[in-house]
Amino acid sequence: MLTTKTFIKKTKKGSIIKIVREHYLRDDITCGCQCCTICDQNDAKPLESKPVNKSKLCKKSHYLILDTNVVFHQIDVVEDPSIQNVIVLQTVLEEIRHRSAPAYKRVKDFIANPDKHFYTFCNEFNKDTYVERQKGESANDRNDRAIREASLWYKRHLEDHASEDIDIVLLTNDEDNRTKAKAEGLQSFTVQEYVKSLKDCGSIVDRLSSTGSHVKFGDKIMYPEHLPLSTIQKGIKTGKYLQGSYMASRENYLEANVSVHDQDRMIFVQGHQNLNRAVKDDIVAIELLPEEEWSCPSSMVLEETEEKADEDNMEIEETQMRKNKVPKELRQPTGKIVGIIKRNWRQYCGILQPSALKESTRHIFTPADRRIPRIRIETRQAHDLASQRIVVAIDNWPRNSRYPQGHFVRKLGNIGDKDTENEVLLLEHDVPHSKFSEAVLSFLPKMPWSITDEDRKKRRDLRHIDICSVDPPGCTDIDDALHCRELDNGNLEETYSRCFHFIRPGNAMDKEAAKRGTTVYLVDNRIDMVPELLSSNLCSLRSNVERFAFSVLWEMTKEADIVKTDFTKSIILSKASLTYAEAQMRIDDPAMTDNTTKSLRWLNKLAKILKQRRIDNGALTLASSEVRFNIDSETHDPIDVQTKQIRDTNSMVEEFMLLANVATAEKTLREFPKCAMLRRHPAPPPSNFEPLIKAAESKGFKLDVSKGKVFADSIKGAVIPNDPYFNTMLRMMATRCMMQAVYFCSGMLPESEYFHYGLAAPIYTHFTSPIRRYSDIIVHRLLAVCIGADSSYPDLLEKHKSQLLSNNLNYRHKMAQYAGRASVNLHTHIFFKNRAVDEEGYVLFIRKNALQILIPKYGLEGTLYINKEKSGVTFTFNEEENTQSCGGVTLHVFDRVVIQISIDRSNVQHLKLCLKLVKPEIPGFSVPPAPKQDIKEESKDEPPKKKIKT
Repeated sequence: MLTTKTFIKKTKKGSIIKIVREHYLRDDITCGCQCCTICDQNDAKPLESKPVNKSKLCKKSHYLILDTNVVFHQIDVVEDPSIQNVIVLQTVLEEIRHRSAPAYKRVKDFIANPDKHFYTFCNEFNKDTYVERQKGESANDRNDRAIREASLWYKRHLEDHASEDIDIVLLTNDEDNRTKAKAEGLQSFTVQEYVKSLKDCGSIVDRLSSTGSHVKFGDKIMYPEHLPLSTIQKGIKTGKYLQGSYMASRENYLEANVSVHDQDRMIFVQGHQNLNRAVKDDIVAIELLPEEEWSCPSSMVLEETEEKADEDNMEIEETQMRKNKVPKELRQPTGKIVGIIKRNWRQYCGILQPSALKESTRHIFTPADRRIPRIRIETRQAHDLASQRIVVAIDNWPRNSRYPQGHFVRKLGNIGDKDTENEVLLLEHDVPHSKFSEAVLSFLPKMPWSITDEDRKKRRDLRHIDICSVDPPGCTDIDDALHCRELDNGNLEETYSRCFHFIRPGNAMDKEAAKRGTTVYLVDNRIDMVPELLSSNLCSLRSNVERFAFSVLWEMTKEADIVKTDFTKSIILSKASLTYAEAQMRIDDPAMTDNTTKSLRWLNKLAKILKQRRIDNGALTLASSEVRFNIDSETHDPIDVQTKQIRDTNSMVEEFMLLANVATAEKTLREFPKCAMLRRHPAPPPSNFEPLIKAAESKGFKLDVSKGKVFADSIKGAVIPNDPYFNTMLRMMATRCMMQAVYFCSGMLPESEYFHYGLAAPIYTHFTSPIRRYSDIIVHRLLAVCIGADSSYPDLLEKHKSQLLSNNLNYRHKMAQYAGRASVNLHTHIFFKNRAVDEEGYVLFIRKNALQILIPKYGLEGTLYINKEKSGVTFTFNEEENTQSCGGVTLHVFDRVVIQISIDRSNVQHLKLCLKLVKPEIPGFSVPPAPKQDIKEESKDEPPKKKIKT
């Protein structure tokens, strides 16, 4: 049967066009019920013939049909194992797909779960259930009618053709839809009514979203009303409002910035009223305040450490933060949030803080991410959940509630358990970490695998050269190998090889790698981008094993001038898998004269020339505090922590990696000017450097940040002879001023924006790590097409798809970095769990009520609070000179201090790292030195049992 769909569409240019589409209706779409006697027996029938009736509202067994809002808002309930035998209508599924891609994926996942007994019914293509939209009828009303029509069809179909007595129950929170359904003879309930009627419903009641329900919070209005979307859109067109992404402050819960879309600017927002219920990552509409009301970030570090009652006067908190008027020269563009364009809420991990009232079901949830506000939830399991890490979702944020309202989703495990805490940091940073599916694993090569004679004919044989790898200790995903030898003409030949094979475009493994984007390195674990058989075996350039590789070969003079560059797919045989320390020992030992060592010495000499050349061109040499944990092989807890040593061999590998990346970028851009995947590093805006400039001035140095080369030279000259660590700290602070480096498609930006600021390189990409970065896989494929070693495919050359892929890779790369840092923080907490240690540190930042302290030995940065309420000692903050004074002692930025590090156990639920001042001694504030402890729990003569790459 054929019908037509007609609708009106407005084009981007404003034209109105009428679109008519043919719509085919069928009479052979099956119901999916096992008890049906007439539908095609060969089709899948996930709906059970005798579903168990758990509801006190229903007299007999039944199947559930849910409307769109029930699925969308109550998705955590629908996911619960107790909700089974559900018919998901095509109307509902299509609405979910248009409203939220993540929600749609979750729905598709539980439909695919055979234990749930869910069935998708294509009611829009069934001739008996398809309904036309009537004149004057809204799309929402038409869809509600379509859901009722499909429910009625199922009811009649089962009455006539089912071998069992089974009813249909429609769940909808829409009162009008429910009334009409009942009038038509359907059983219909709200989702709350149905869930609360289930026998032994347990925690599923706690998972009910409060969206649409009415919870009494009090009569006092605490926040301004959000403007309707139509008003916001008009205001954006006229320029009255700006649209941007909301970025909450880590240091002060009363401050945030809004990154304005399509503009290189930030708008500062301060105070409860102006923040107006926005949550991190929301898309908001903001209105600029009059210039005389502009402000700047407070010097105070503010954490919301305890629950505030709704009736508390929020203005008091803001007044404490803004006692003085901000001088005109310090003011920043400041605004207020007038509306929410799009909520980007997700599920949040954290802990429950039970109410002081024993019988209360309303409690406060504290998220692990301090940028997320506390959330009020209702649960009857508070006693059990108090010791657990749990997951909560936000439902709404009423104007008369200090906190948003949400619901319990699930529990993760005991607070403090390392597996649980690792799960928290992976979830919080959105790291895909589930096991690889059977579909992905099916594309792995069958073992035992070996290189065939046919393979050798297609590749350049480089097995004769003395190539080797140099990596951190414990590394199993060896993704590059190097070699250098002298040619007959007096020049040198360098080879940089990397492995990439087995992942073909478009298959399940390729799609999974594209979704994951990168391998994530935690202190005690590695979340692979591709299955371990590839990352640690077949694509890892192990020593004394033949491997496929993609090699870059240079002919250079001994002054590191490139004569020729060649790219080839090859077969290599690594002669050694060395650590940085082992390679350095070979280079430094004059008694070693084998070919591999000679190769390393030449590579090291050339690397030093290449590095100096980059620095002369304006490349920045920045710094960060990186540490390595020694992990106990039985408990997997850290037993020692050391600062990572940087040797010449680290720099040697880095220089040839950079050289290979630049060479590949030039080659792929030349061949594919519109679809090359490149990596750029935008120059930071001058405002980013202000804290760094101010800190350098406090020690008498003037930094010029006008150009990269000038900045690199001025930071190099900022040296204090008797304090060698000062320049390192300055470089650490400079690192924080930088913008994020990002992947992009060459056809989407002008060439003037390709520049990589940190490397002072006009063009750059990532080629060197395809087993742990998906960007490198794309670059390998482009390069293979360039040299005729492989064929292209449509998505590879489509710039818009390439840019969408780049956006995902940028997000995944950023989240992987944050997850790695969070893992270091977690293990630092575990390391200090039963210790109190005195260690040398440096003042990195000075705030109105706190000092930010850097402790180099542990790569640790923490906050030392100096508030009067806790210590009873008064400090004097000089904002102009950026100092804190007390008891005759004045603390400046970069001052050396001795800090006592321990764990604050005052709240067993929420253990925190605690810093206390030991030296300089300030009466009433400084603490006595901690008793001497043996930091290592094993003999100094005994090597660590296990080292993990971090």
